[in-house]
Amino acid sequence: MSFTQDGSPAPVEFDGADALKRAFREHPAGISLITAQTPEGPVGLTASSVASVGIDPPALSFSVTRATGSAGGILGADSYLVHLLDNRHADIAQLFAVSGSERFTDDQGWEYLETGEPFLRDTRVALRCRTLHSLGVGSSVIVVAEVLGAHFGSSSAPMVYHDRVFHSLPWNENNLG
Repeated sequence: MSFTQDGSPAPVEFDGADALKRAFREHPAGISLITAQTPEGPVGLTASSVASVGIDPPALSFSVTRATGSAGGILGADSYLVHLLDNRHADIAQLFAVSGSERFTDDQGWEYLETGEPFLRDTRVALRCRTLHSLGVGSSVIVVAEVLGAHFGSSSAPMVYHDRVFHSLPWNENNLG
């Protein structure tokens, strides 16, 4: 490690993808689970890129790394659910973050909405969405989705992804609404 004249550590510089990965590894992000029904069955993935875009129309955005597998199923679906997760869902967030893990089992608490999307019971909110726009950026796709409606449940302590680990944040249910 090198030091500046005043004795403090000198900044370390990284380029390109390594710089971006390091920067966002230390930037906490909310965790979402995006699910859809496809002709081959239900698909889902964990996302830390969900963000509010605007209210006219009500829209959110997210990105996926590639347009195959679960991401491809979501991108091809007429509609999907964006579940905003809290600390009760760290295990399922981890399962859906790893390809090939067991998903949509009865003991995980899945139901299906009348519109067909897989719905995780006991989530704070699941936003029903449809794609308005998508933009390919290298091997990733950025999606802007219209929010068609929401299914609200009970709340619990927020959860963020920071430095490759899911963390629970302090929470006071008296601060709601």
